[in-house]
Amino acid sequence: MAVTASMVKELRERTSAGMMECKKALTETDGDMDAAVQLLRTSGAAKADKKAGRIAAEGVISIYVSDDSKLGVIVEVNSETDFVAKGDDFQGFAADIAALVADGNPADIDALNATELPSGETVDSARRTLIAKLGENITVRRFERIVAEGDAVISSYQHGLKIGVLVRNTGGNDSLGKDIAMHIAAMKPLCINPDDVPADAVQKEKEVFTAQAAESGKSPEIIEKMITGRINKFLNEVALEGQPFVKDTGITVGKLLKSENASVSHFSRVEVGEGIEKKVEDFAAEVAAQVKGA
Repeated sequence: MAVTASMVKELRERTSAGMMECKKALTETDGDMDAAVQLLRTSGAAKADKKAGRIAAEGVISIYVSDDSKLGVIVEVNSETDFVAKGDDFQGFAADIAALVADGNPADIDALNATELPSGETVDSARRTLIAKLGENITVRRFERIVAEGDAVISSYQHGLKIGVLVRNTGGNDSLGKDIAMHIAAMKPLCINPDDVPADAVQKEKEVFTAQAAESGKSPEIIEKMITGRINKFLNEVALEGQPFVKDTGITVGKLLKSENASVSHFSRVEVGEGIEKKVEDFAAEVAAQVKGA
C-alpha cells in the first residue's frame, strides 16, 4: 500500500513521533495504522531503555495550585540538556504530571508512573514516547502534594524553570504568601523555626565550631560561650523565621509574619538537579583521545 501524507500526519498525531519515523513505520507495516502505532511504541521503548543510564540533571520544575489555593503540587522532571527542557513538549509533559498528581494523589513515583494521563497512556509510556521523540533520557524524579485546611492556603513562587516553592500559610494576604515563597527560593532555609533544625546538622556545626574555638587558646568557659553563640547564629541562619527577610533585611521573617498575624506551617523548595552528580565533560581530553585513536 502506498503511504500518503495524510497517513503520516495521522500517525504523528497519534504517537508524536517524527515524520520520517512515521513514514518508515507505515512502510514496514504496509499502511496498517494500528500496527504502525505498535511498532513505534515498541521502538520507542527500546530507545528509552538504551538511554535510561544517561544522566538527566537538567529539566524543569512545574507547579500546580488549585483555584481556591487549598491544594498545591510541585514536580521535578529531568532531561539531559537545558535545550530539551525549554521545549514546549517537555514543559507540557511536566505540567500534565503536576495536574495528574493534584487529581490522583499517587503514593509515590512508581504509582505515578503507572497512572493514566487523559490521553489514556500511562505516565511511563508517555515518558518513553517523549524520549523517542526528543532523543534524551527523561525522568520524573520527585513530587510533593500539599493540602491546606481551615484558614490555611497554599502560596507559590517559581524562579524561571529551575526553582519552585510551595508554602502553606495562614493569615496575611496573597502578596505576603508570595513574598515568603520568594524568600525561601532565594535563601534556602532548612526548616521553619530554629527548634526544627535537624539534630545531625546542629552536631556537625558544633564539631566545626568546637575545633575552631579550641585553637583560640581561650579558657574552657569562654570557649563554651563562643560555641553557644555561634550555634545560635547558625540556627537563625538556616531557619526561615530567623533569617533576615530578603526584601527588607532590617526585619526577620519571623517578625514579619508576627506583624501580619500570619504563620507558616509547611514549605517545599525544589531545585532542578539537586543531589544529582553531573558528568563533567573534558572537551580537550575527548578531542585528544579521538586524535590518538585516529
